[in-house]
Amino acid sequence: MKYKVIIVLPAYNAEKTLEKTVKEIPKGVVDEIILVDDCSKDKTVEIAKQLGLRTIVHNKNLGYGANQKTCYREALKMGADIVVMLHPDYQYEPKIIPYMIGFIKEGICDFVLGNRIRTRKEALEGGMPLYKYFSNRFLTVLENLLLGQNLGEWHSGLRAYSKKVLETVPWEKNSNDFVFDQQFLIESVFFGFKIGDVPVSTKYFKEASSINFLRSLKYGIETLITIIKYFLTKYKIIKSKLFFK
Repeated sequence: MKYKVIIVLPAYNAEKTLEKTVKEIPKGVVDEIILVDDCSKDKTVEIAKQLGLRTIVHNKNLGYGANQKTCYREALKMGADIVVMLHPDYQYEPKIIPYMIGFIKEGICDFVLGNRIRTRKEALEGGMPLYKYFSNRFLTVLENLLLGQNLGEWHSGLRAYSKKVLETVPWEKNSNDFVFDQQFLIESVFFGFKIGDVPVSTKYFKEASSINFLRSLKYGIETLITIIKYFLTKYKIIKSKLFFK
């Protein structure tokens, strides 16, 4: 069976890393690359067009989650069977994409993440701030325990989805902010999708996108609230919009 694979790049001020990211995507594994620019203040759009990418531009900054919503709408409209979401800030190595796609093609997983935390040593040597490492570990262990999963990391920005996941999960109702990713994952658990991960190097550097401590704290609290909504909905105490089309 021939699968149409589309990579989506949710971009914001990525002029310094976009070309390097795109050039390291393995040849022949994807059919199309879509970049959605969330009203960048630099030359991201200009570079994307020079690279020949299908480019969509938001007229105003809508947020990380809203950027992904545009990415997925466009990918589905173009007939994608598998969609890979890759940050264009070069924080994640594109060379593992064929392996992520392979797990979905073989029916092993419906949803695959890149796991940056194979060991503590690698994560910290890769530049991950200490507070981010420990908050990542705390939330990942908690989410695995509560939601019955065994993922190495719940907070990765490198993800591959089957078409069925994107057509089932009500992601349009998710936040336009950073917690979008967690809501999507928790929704995927709710709908019973098979979720797995593959190891990827940790790369934090000046040009890589990263939210500050206060935004990270807000993200963590919103993640916990989403877990509570998951259980309240699962046991029919409430009916959260996050888990219904």
